[in-house]
Amino acid sequence: MKTLTAKYLPGIENLTEEEIFNELHLVDRHEIDCVNWKDYPYAPEVGFHLAFSDKVLAVLFEVNENHVKAVTLENNGPVWEDSCVEFFIGNPAGEGYFNFEMNCIGAVLAAKRKSKADAQHFGPEIMSQIRNFGSLKHEAIDIQQDGQSWWRVELIPFSVLGLEEAPASLRGNFYKCGDNCAQTHFLSWSEIGLPQPNFHCPDYFGEIQLTR
Repeated sequence: MKTLTAKYLPGIENLTEEEIFNELHLVDRHEIDCVNWKDYPYAPEVGFHLAFSDKVLAVLFEVNENHVKAVTLENNGPVWEDSCVEFFIGNPAGEGYFNFEMNCIGAVLAAKRKSKADAQHFGPEIMSQIRNFGSLKHEAIDIQQDGQSWWRVELIPFSVLGLEEAPASLRGNFYKCGDNCAQTHFLSWSEIGLPQPNFHCPDYFGEIQLTR
């Protein structure tokens, strides 16, 4: 099982966007570079930096790709069809898992799931607690050009996961996809051993240590 250790950054949720970005950028970078399906060989350069405080889990995604596309503007829309980064977490307080998907312009899909088909999408009240910001404006984009870079930060309160404080560990996986991009791709941090593209597979989640 793949493992990583998140950096403890107490109070990161109280910082400005610039300060959060700078703090996360100093944290170890992990690559999202597993090409699990040979029919989709395109592999943009994607990495993430992961940290936590007593109240939130914070992740910085960095992407370099040849087609930056986003048409979904509203939360809980089909963001996976755009230039999209994703973070799935096994439910630390029970069964199932959570999925947080975010396109390059900051539209977010978030849900608590028992399976891919059995989901409870978060309503506006919970969605408002998930903070995200990045390098691109919240407007439609469609640019094909080699070597385009963008980044996004997402802060997920542990309360959204049903927890009162940070746990000692989590199980999860990190992804990059673009179902409707010029070069369809499905990358993961922890390798997936399934015959067809599918990110909804907790059996292939890695271990995330949250050590103070």
